[in-house]
Amino acid sequence: MPISANTPPALIERIDACLPQTQCTQCGYPRCRAYAEALAAGSAGINQCPPGGDVTIQALSALLHAAPQPLDPRFGSHQPRARAVIDETLCIGCRKCIDACPVDAIIGARKLMHTVIAHECTGCELCLPPCPVDCIALVAAGLTSGGGPWPEYPPAETARWRRRTEQRLERLARSRRRRTRGTKAATVLPNDREKIRADIRAAVDRVKEKRNRGKS
Repeated sequence: MPISANTPPALIERIDACLPQTQCTQCGYPRCRAYAEALAAGSAGINQCPPGGDVTIQALSALLHAAPQPLDPRFGSHQPRARAVIDETLCIGCRKCIDACPVDAIIGARKLMHTVIAHECTGCELCLPPCPVDCIALVAAGLTSGGGPWPEYPPAETARWRRRTEQRLERLARSRRRRTRGTKAATVLPNDREKIRADIRAAVDRVKEKRNRGKS
């Protein structure tokens, strides 16, 4: 359901402040702000945020005058906070994890090793599925303190993740506008596409060979 023109922006802001800003999409929406907008429009339930867990449900219940309810298992279960770590010896530099990260917490260049900025990682897991060599793992991040509602997510971090998400979206929007105005992306010919695929296959084969040598 789209946002009504009558939906107070201040309400969306207050709802968004109840969300831990992991940008994990487990709620069924592409980012925390979109979930907040759906809640304000009345098209989403208050129990769809696994990272926020009971803390978020209680906060949304009080804000929206809705009855508290258990976390809906269709959207996952609350898990201890984790962060992504890249095995840099296996990374092939394909950039797929960089493109997937909602808060720009992964840095690196094509065909060069990538690494995760530990304190910027939200533990959203969105970088795991695209990795063709399974070189990314989640490790426990532990509890933190910061005076906020969540024991795992201090307010300073959630505010920073919200800001980094907005900056990333703005950057992508600028890039799309430049292309629309006539900045054409380089044309990828069939032969070029096959070369890219061959490079990735070769890199994957090298990783497998390295793993097999390590087992022998």
